Amino acid sequence: ASVAAPPAEAAAAAAPPTAPGLSSGTAAGVPAPAVAPAANSSLYVGDLDREATEQQLFEMFSQVGPVASIRVCRDGVTRRSLGYAYVNFNGALDAQAAERALDTLNFQPLNGRPVRIMWSHRDPSQRKSGASNVFIKNLDKSIDNKALHDTFSAFGRILSCKVATDVSGQSRGFGFVHFETEDAANLAIDKVNGMMIEDKIVYVGRFQKRSERPQGKEVFCNVYLKNLSTELTEQQLREMGAEFGEVTSAALATDEKGESRGFGFVNFKEPESAAKCVDALNGKEVDGKTIYCGRAQKKAERDAEMKKKLEDARQERIAKYQGMNLYVKNLNDDATDEQLHEEFAAHGAITSARVMRDDKGKSKGFGFVCYNSHEEAARAVTEMNGRMFQGKPLY
Repeated sequence: ASVAAPPAEAAAAAAPPTAPGLSSGTAAGVPAPAVAPAANSSLYVGDLDREATEQQLFEMFSQVGPVASIRVCRDGVTRRSLGYAYVNFNGALDAQAAERALDTLNFQPLNGRPVRIMWSHRDPSQRKSGASNVFIKNLDKSIDNKALHDTFSAFGRILSCKVATDVSGQSRGFGFVHFETEDAANLAIDKVNGMMIEDKIVYVGRFQKRSERPQGKEVFCNVYLKNLSTELTEQQLREMGAEFGEVTSAALATDEKGESRGFGFVNFKEPESAAKCVDALNGKEVDGKTIYCGRAQKKAERDAEMKKKLEDARQERIAKYQGMNLYVKNLNDDATDEQLHEEFAAHGAITSARVMRDDKGKSKGFGFVCYNSHEEAARAVTEMNGRMFQGKPLY
C-alpha cells in the first residue's frame, strides 16, 4: 500500500512518473540508484527503521514539496519492511521538490535512525561501471554517513554515501562514496588519500568489484600457531619464527599457573616473512606434534567464519531433506518417538522420527518424521493427514 498525495495535489498530478521499482515492493535487495536526469522526481530512501511507515515518510517529505506516492518495500511473505522505500514527488507542480528533499532531509533521523536519500533511476549502467565509485578505509569509528558525505562533498556532487556497519550499527572502519562524475572521484582520491581524518590516516582509492580484485595471497604480519608442545618456551617460539624473517614480537598463551596452553602468536616486520612462516610450519611435526600455523584472525573474523560454516551446514541439511521431512502436529501427550516411527513406517523407510518435548520432558504436541525419499514423504502426507492416532486426528 502507498500513501498518496492530498486530493488537490493528486488532481494536478495527472501523469507524474512512478518511481522505478515501485511496482515491486518485495524486492530482495536494495536497488542501488544511479545518476538521475533533471526531470527525475523519484528518490530512494535507505537505512530505514524497520517500523517506519508510509505515513511517517509522507509527513517527513511533504514538508519540502508535493508528494505523489510513497512505498516502503516489504518482504513478500512476512510483509516486514526491508529497510528502504521510494518517494515520488509531483514534478508537474514542483520540479525542484526532489532536489530540495535530497539537500535538506538527507541523514535526518526517523524513529531515531538517520535516513539515507539518493536519486532513484532504473538504468544501473553508471553504478555498475564503478568509474566514479570510491572506497575509503581506516576510518575512525566516529565517522558516520553524514560526516563522510560532508567530507567528500567538496569534490563534487555525491549520488550515494555509506559507512559499512556491523549488526549492532557500529562502524566497520570503511565506506563508499559514489560521485556523479569520474573527475570528482579522481579529485577525491588525489586530495584525500593518505590524509589524516580524526587522527587516522585514511586510504582512498577506486572501488573494485569482487571479481576485479587481486586473487593473490592475503597480506598479513601476525601469525597464529597452535598444537604446540607445552614444553616450548616463548623464546623458542621467537627463534622458530626468526628463521623466516625479523620478528617484532612473540607471545605464548599461558594459564593462571604460567604453563603453556599450547598456542601462541608471532608478529613479523614484513608480510613476506609471515607468509614464509605459514608455508613452512603449517602441518609440520615439531616435538612429536603436528602444528597448525596460519594468519592470526580477530575474534570478529573467527566468529564470522564459524557462523558461515554453521549456516552452510544448516543450508546443506535443509537442501538434503527438503520435501522429505514431515511436520506432524496434534499428537497425543503420551506419544513416544517409537510409536510415531511405527505409525508412519508403512509408507517408506524412515531416517528419523521424533516427538518434540520441553525442558521437563513433556510433549509439545508435535514432531517430525523424515523419510528416505520425496516419494515416500508425499505418500505419507496423503495417507496420514487426518488419520486417527491414539484418539486424535493427525495433521
